[in-house]
Amino acid sequence: MVGSRHELAGPPAAPVDLDGTGHYVHWGVVQISVANLVVIALMVLVFVLALLLPFPHGRKRG
Repeated sequence: MVGSRHELAGPPAAPVDLDGTGHYVHWGVVQISVANLVVIALMVLVFVLALLLPFPHGRKRG
């Protein structure tokens, strides 16, 4: 299918500008990018929610 819509479409635009320089947080000798810090925070949040939320219960046999 030469000239189809899917071949002419470019890659989707990124939600943020990826051409700029990164932003970093400094804690003494520790330096981490804000993007990585957000990913780590989300992972910790999901882990804590997995510990606190109860498992769904199935139907009891009777």
